[in-house]
Amino acid sequence: MTLLRDMCYPTPHELALAARALADEHPAEVRLRQAGTSRAGQPLWVLSVTATSRTTAGRDVLVVAGAHANEPVGGATVLSLARRLLRTPAPRTGCGWHFLLCADPDGADLHRTPRPYSLLDYHRHFFRPPGPEQPEWAPSLLPPDRLPPETLALTALIDELRPVLQVSLHATDLGGSWVQLTRDIPGLAEPFGKSAAELRIPVENGASDAAGWPSPGPGIFVIPQPGSEAAGAFHPEDTRLSTWYHAHRYAGTTAIVEVPMWASDLVDDPTPHPDPRGALRMLAARLGEDTARVAAARDGIRRGPLPYEDAAAAPLLRAVDWTLALIPRITAEWTGDEAPAEATSAYVASIDAFGRRLSLRAAAMLLRVLRTQGHPSAPGLDRLVTGWCEDFAGRFRARWVPVATQVEHQSRTVLAAYERLVAAER
Repeated sequence: MTLLRDMCYPTPHELALAARALADEHPAEVRLRQAGTSRAGQPLWVLSVTATSRTTAGRDVLVVAGAHANEPVGGATVLSLARRLLRTPAPRTGCGWHFLLCADPDGADLHRTPRPYSLLDYHRHFFRPPGPEQPEWAPSLLPPDRLPPETLALTALIDELRPVLQVSLHATDLGGSWVQLTRDIPGLAEPFGKSAAELRIPVENGASDAAGWPSPGPGIFVIPQPGSEAAGAFHPEDTRLSTWYHAHRYAGTTAIVEVPMWASDLVDDPTPHPDPRGALRMLAARLGEDTARVAAARDGIRRGPLPYEDAAAAPLLRAVDWTLALIPRITAEWTGDEAPAEATSAYVASIDAFGRRLSLRAAAMLLRVLRTQGHPSAPGLDRLVTGWCEDFAGRFRARWVPVATQVEHQSRTVLAAYERLVAAER
């Protein structure tokens, strides 16, 4: 298959314009409507491609893009999927498809990466909000009366559509592709793996986000049921309180599809690691040292316990502080009694990448603030971020995955998830 030339990641505004054009071109089949408003007053757009028939009720699919500001590929994927459904309407038989174009347009505007040419280019304008400000994660970290409007709009959309399948489109900066499921979708591993192989995308067999979770096939992970000891997976939030599980109220299933911007074959290595506990201790020590360097730079501009007076700097500093506060718990888990005595090389590589990106993200966001303020420590932090990006790419032998390839793999996986889910229910 020949893919189109490499494309850029669309901004929320560009997504809305493209969706409007598609709705105008196909008025009988496509509808664009506003489902809510962001904290900054931006519209949350939903693009719907209607079912070709309504023989079965409750067969709708909801696809969510842009839940994480630094993972922009989902917007391009939803547009590609909508066009594909118009060309090949078979998946629309009895099923409407609905696409939330960008769940966090405010965050997406702060992460400005149309088409990065290197990891350093990607991190120059990096932004990822703290967990409580992320639309999908907020319910796992905040009480119901403090949920952001983006979360309320998303849950209201799920209540309205009652989707049989919800898909959340995510991406990783460097690594491989994997899928997380709130319930198993039998047979998904085969088309997922086939697509990854054809497109030369590694399958992340030991994803750190899914540590200890059941895996019915390579790169497919099922979130453990309530009460399982494996539920945490190095995160402070319980994924089962996220919006991913809101579809369960209507017997729906959620799939989270991850695709890499830069690929690394190290995360696809199934060979046993000779000393995973020793490796995790080393990675925890390195992460602690790296974090201390970022924290020292952060303390250099601290004017009080919460110096967020500058409106432009505030979201960046909140994200930096949240990330720095998260890291000690992670390093404690890596060195605790629960650290695995046996693990694959892929798993250790995934943990390595996870640790590197945490300290790098905090440093990159802090650097944006320092530069804006003309702070004298900015050049030193700039050298640190540059060196970390180069080390990250070199250690993992990173290779760029064209945006069109990322989009193709996500699109194939979404359609395969729907087809296999429907087949399992027959």
